[in-house]
This record gives sequence, C-alpha cells and structure tokens, in this order.
Amino acid sequence: MQRLLWSEMLACRDSICLLQIKQQFSENRVQINQRGLVIRIVGISGSLRKRSLNTALLRAAGKLIPADVELEVVTPEGIPLYDGDLEAEKGVPHAVVMLQDKIARSDGILLATPEYNHSIPGVFKNTIDWLSRPPETISKVFGGRPVAVIGATPGGFGTALSQNAWLPVLKRLGTRTWFGGQLMVSRAQQVFDETGELTDETVRDQLEAFLGGFVSFIQSGNHQ
Repeated sequence: MQRLLWSEMLACRDSICLLQIKQQFSENRVQINQRGLVIRIVGISGSLRKRSLNTALLRAAGKLIPADVELEVVTPEGIPLYDGDLEAEKGVPHAVVMLQDKIARSDGILLATPEYNHSIPGVFKNTIDWLSRPPETISKVFGGRPVAVIGATPGGFGTALSQNAWLPVLKRLGTRTWFGGQLMVSRAQQVFDETGELTDETVRDQLEAFLGGFVSFIQSGNHQ
C-alpha cells in the first residue's frame, strides 16, 4: 500500500487533489480485501472525559480505517492509580488484565494522547504502567508490537511535545513504533461537532492517510 505522509496532505490545496487521494485509498482498500487480511488494532484514548477529543478522534478513525481492519477503542476507565502495595496484595486489577489480553491478541496499538503541561497525561501513563505489570508480561503485551501515536488538543500547537514524550516509554517497552506519519490536531474543538463527529474534511483526509500508512506498516511486519 502506498503511503501518504501528513506533509503531503497539507500540500493538497484543491478539490482535485483531495479526490485523487480518496481514490487512492479506495484502491488500497480493494487490495486489502483481495488479500483477505484481517488486522486488529486496539486504540487507547488517554482521557477519561466522556466528550474527550482524543476518544472522538479514535472513533472517527474507526470509521475511516481500511477495509478488513478492526479498531477497538478503549479508555483508562476502571484502571486505578498504580500502587505496589495493591499489586502485592491483590494482584493486577481485572480491568488491566482484560486490556492486556486485548492487546496481546491485537496486531497493533494506536495511542491517542492529550497534552497536559507539555507532556503525557498522568492517567494515560498510569494505564501503560499498569499494562507493564508484572514485568514478565511486557514482552507479551508490547514486545515488537506496532504502535502509532496521534493526538488532539484545544491548543494551537497540537500534541507534539506529548507525542515526543511517549517515545522513550515505547522504546523501553520494546514496541515497533511507526514514524512514517504524523497527526497532531490543534484547536480540535473546532473540527468536531457537538455529537463528537469529525466534520473537518482536511483533518479527515489526514487521519485517513495516517491510518493507511500505519496499516501498511503493520502488514509489512506480518509478512517478514
């Protein structure tokens, strides 16, 4: 599958260009169908808010994901603050074990990160910290697993710093992180309507391009 980078999408300024991009992704979807591939991705939102912009971004991704790809959206809801005493006394919480199992059965992870004070939200980092417990589960949950990071924020500078802050964490966990595209949605409250539907066509096309590239990256690993 041919990849379209985020920078190429920004360079697209007219309707003919956008139509060509959409046609290309339609052709890519047909190719995926012909190969009969089924790819499962777990999308993790880094926010607990019911009207979270990042959860909305993942839900939009679920509608734009290439054919024969499943995207399951989850949030940190139900995951307690990490406490070593709690782990020693009661073990890993059920909500964490369930998410570990989902990820272990998946072909990739899509993180949708907010940006708080120029870095990773505490609730999101806490989720990943729990998912790495006990340490012997790291290879099962994260080892070699394709990961991509996107993000949305009401601010004007996207989530560049938050996404960058994830890189050493993902490296430590041994993931296979995709660097072939970027998606950092700034002033995100303007690209979704009151029901959480993505209404901005430019962001929609950028998201579709990003997803196509990430799926291609996953497929390349599956065929090595």
